[in-house]
Amino acid sequence: MIKTEEPHWRRSRRCSTGACVEVARVAERVLIRDSKMPTGAILAFTHEEWDAFVTGVKDGDFGFE
Repeated sequence: MIKTEEPHWRRSRRCSTGACVEVARVAERVLIRDSKMPTGAILAFTHEEWDAFVTGVKDGDFGFE
């Protein structure tokens, strides 16, 4: 049996409603899930994809006009 690393899920300190996005790092992936549905779908990204997304958020690339 191969032992896998368990995700350590984190959410923003600004999350006060419990309806938040949670993020975990496991091996070579960044995982994202909905805190309201912790057994639901999990999205997985490489560190490069995650870094590009975070950079885009910081640069305002995803703003609605």
